[in-house]
Amino acid sequence: MSTAISANLVKELREKTGAGMMECKKALQSSGGDIEKAVQTLREQGQARAASKAGRTAKEGIVFSYIHPGDRLGVLLELNCETDFVARTEDFRNLAKDLAMQIAAASPLVVTREELPAELVEKEREIYRHQAKNEGKPEKILDRIVEGKLEKYFQEAVLMEQIFVKDQNLTVKELLNSAVAKLGENIVPRRFVRFRLGE
Repeated sequence: MSTAISANLVKELREKTGAGMMECKKALQSSGGDIEKAVQTLREQGQARAASKAGRTAKEGIVFSYIHPGDRLGVLLELNCETDFVARTEDFRNLAKDLAMQIAAASPLVVTREELPAELVEKEREIYRHQAKNEGKPEKILDRIVEGKLEKYFQEAVLMEQIFVKDQNLTVKELLNSAVAKLGENIVPRRFVRFRLGE
């Protein structure tokens, strides 16, 4: 038996997730009108769709520039997709702007953790091990403590793992996955540069 879903509920879910109307309606019906469950369902579907598109080549796109109000901070971002058609859409440009603002606000070092130099990761690992020893933590749990602190470091230093500044319930990767699901193409933040006056 399908639950009757109000148009307002569908509209609210669309605004929250950016998913299509029919997808929102189906997600709300399957969750019995529970908007939080519907958001989770749409996120999972978006991640599945994004994973299926991840291997596809993304050679089109844009170089997007963002200058923070006050002209003291700026970001240049190369965001790639599969076709010029998608690169010209408002949704794609809005995603580029959101990512550039994320970079301006949260100053990541790299796009993915694989891009972090191995020696930098090793240095961080040694610092955390040293800190834990100095705090008198038992030897047998040092590795767990170090790995936990390293994960926290990745969440700060890696763009795709950061919490999205405009929605604390999303990571940047989840934001990207929902854009991939909506636009139907693989989307890849290729590289970025962040400029701060005087740095």
